[in-house]
Amino acid sequence: MDVLKAFAQHIGIADPFGSGFLSVIITFLVALAFTWFFMPRLREFAVQAGWADMPNARRLNKEPLPNAGGLGIFVGFVVSIMVAWAIRPIHVELVNIQVLAIMLGAAIMVLTGFIDDQFNLSPLTRLLVQLLVSILLIVNGLKIDFNAIPFLPVVPDVLANPLSTLLTILWIVGLTNAVNLMDGVDGVVGGVGFVVSMVLLATAAQFTDRAAAVVVLAGLAGACMGYLRYNFNPSRIIMGDAGAYLIGFTLAAVSLLGTLKVSAGASLIVPLIVLALPVLDTTQVVIGRLARGIRNPLGHPDKTHIHHRVLARTASARRTAVILWLVALACGALGMLLQGVQLATILCTVLVVVACLWFVAHRRVRAHSRETNSRETAANPK
Repeated sequence: MDVLKAFAQHIGIADPFGSGFLSVIITFLVALAFTWFFMPRLREFAVQAGWADMPNARRLNKEPLPNAGGLGIFVGFVVSIMVAWAIRPIHVELVNIQVLAIMLGAAIMVLTGFIDDQFNLSPLTRLLVQLLVSILLIVNGLKIDFNAIPFLPVVPDVLANPLSTLLTILWIVGLTNAVNLMDGVDGVVGGVGFVVSMVLLATAAQFTDRAAAVVVLAGLAGACMGYLRYNFNPSRIIMGDAGAYLIGFTLAAVSLLGTLKVSAGASLIVPLIVLALPVLDTTQVVIGRLARGIRNPLGHPDKTHIHHRVLARTASARRTAVILWLVALACGALGMLLQGVQLATILCTVLVVVACLWFVAHRRVRAHSRETNSRETAANPK
């Protein structure tokens, strides 16, 4: 027992049997279990309601595919946070308000994404909503401090405040759309969302006063993992814009909460490296489209995303997803290293993430094999 406690403390877990650590584990497991068992029922309802993406030149599905998975991720996420609060209430009023602001913003983004999935909102409408939720975070104290960013000159408050506001809006809107633009191959965004959530969770857990960020990330990671069980190729359901907006917005917002927030001793470098994959993907797509003379680069979808390029080389959605998961995990490990996290903690995080991803991928592949065998048996009875 003493050896276990010593090892836990060595990797940043102060008390493996304390209420804090147990509440994080329970939050993760509740989100995982709820999403895991709720998703098939949501899929059945989505099929009946006609909530589905139809096949076209850009999509890989050959038949209508339910696109309401984001609702399932959100419900599992919210339920887990409610359970966490019931087990171990947060007694800091400001933190409570900031977490509630994140949850409210996430709900608005999910609703907007779901409406867009079904009725195709205009880009301007989506952008206005994203600006609204960014302002919601800013007025509740979740804001980047321009003067705290290294290598930039310190400017008077009269300039620093508007610059901080602008930078925060760009951060929230940019990451939200970056994650959404990555959602083009089965399992990619769900897996990357899980990886980034776990990496940021492990990083925030190294600081004893950042329980709120850890709990929120545990809920998001569990919900992503539960969803991934049904989305690894061949997927049974996709998250749609609702799920991609939820993951992108929540990761961007939580990176401003607690130790991941820009302060006198930190910068955006760490979360930027952890989230490097969606950031680089969006950057190269936008530059490429502008170079081809497209005036609205975010309003003209094509197949120049990183996941499309990898898919063209691998000819396998499964291999594409796994490759991008590993790239995201490598970026996360580098980000943790730059944050000063111990190598033992980084190694444990990598092993846990790999084990979880293998588990859900294996379960999906095995389930698909059973489904295929059942169809063949039904088609060719003895």
